[in-house]
Amino acid sequence: MTIEFRDLKRQYQTYKSEIDQAIADVLKSGTFIGGEPVKVLEKELADYVGVKHCITCANGTDALTLVLLAWGIGEGDAVFVPDFTFFATAEVVAYAKATPIFIEVDERTFNMDPQKLENAIKEVISEGKLNPKVIIPVDLFGLPANYLEIEQIGLKYELLVLEDGAQGFGGHINGKRACSFGHAATTSFFPAKPLGCYGDGGAIFTNDDELAELLNSLKVHGKGKDKYDNVRIGMNSRLDTIQAAILRVKLKAFIEHEVEDVNKIASIYNRELNGIVETPYIPEGYYSSYAQYTVKLHNKEEREKLQNFLEALEIPTIVYYSKKISEQTVFINKMKEYETDNLTDRVLSLPMHPYLKDKDLHEILKNIQLMLK
Repeated sequence: MTIEFRDLKRQYQTYKSEIDQAIADVLKSGTFIGGEPVKVLEKELADYVGVKHCITCANGTDALTLVLLAWGIGEGDAVFVPDFTFFATAEVVAYAKATPIFIEVDERTFNMDPQKLENAIKEVISEGKLNPKVIIPVDLFGLPANYLEIEQIGLKYELLVLEDGAQGFGGHINGKRACSFGHAATTSFFPAKPLGCYGDGGAIFTNDDELAELLNSLKVHGKGKDKYDNVRIGMNSRLDTIQAAILRVKLKAFIEHEVEDVNKIASIYNRELNGIVETPYIPEGYYSSYAQYTVKLHNKEEREKLQNFLEALEIPTIVYYSKKISEQTVFINKMKEYETDNLTDRVLSLPMHPYLKDKDLHEILKNIQLMLK
């Protein structure tokens, strides 16, 4: 069998009967928007994360958009985002007509650098052109960002903190789970995420009762107590009932073994690749859900050579990300140049999922060692 980068087919075969039954139950009920599966899933997700409220929605990008909308973020506001992550984190800021301020990441963790963040906040305050409002740290590749410092910085400058946990779901810091940090947090259920459905889906987590009530209105066209009484301008962003039913099955597997399994695989990768490539750095007290297992090569040429070698053997690899957000066409020239180790030239993500067989893992490692030793 071909080695899969993230094997959703094998996951489905493992839980086929439960997933098929969950879908069949929804089809029999005839309730395809809302309903009991969505309500129960939200309760299960909130309990797992350890917060009062989970509000599901159509996708992870909408989750971020809804929170910024609820907070009234708009023109003239500065929102601080990491420069090395997926485009959506900055896209939602621009969509709200606010200004994204790109922050360099810690090259060891790939996450927002707290010191660079504070420097940028001071600079924005000093310039006096924008109002600093929100920090959006991203839990990249499954590792929670440094909330121990970022939350203190937010408190110091009276900024809201919105955790982008699209890749971090399942990780934790000293037992406090991803998606429980900041004033609100979001995640994505895109199929390749740590917990993914079979389409698009997302969720928002918060302990703020008023924010939760507002978000539940905003995600359904700004509805009031009656769905035909619209009290504000909102969006149409709901999680489908079938996706909720699928997620309930997959959440059980995720909790019972999947996060633990990817960490076991990561430990083997780490041991066998130590000294050959730069393996992921996990700070003390942190636990990653390994949305991706990302290593660093010495340079772009070495990465391309390895990637091409593995591709010829039908071993998939992916570069997350080939461009920083500030280098995207839509944002280029809107950020000051800075000197940094260009991660975009060195990173490479290897196959990682809970269903990676020992023989496939051995094949991957054997060929990386052969190529680079």
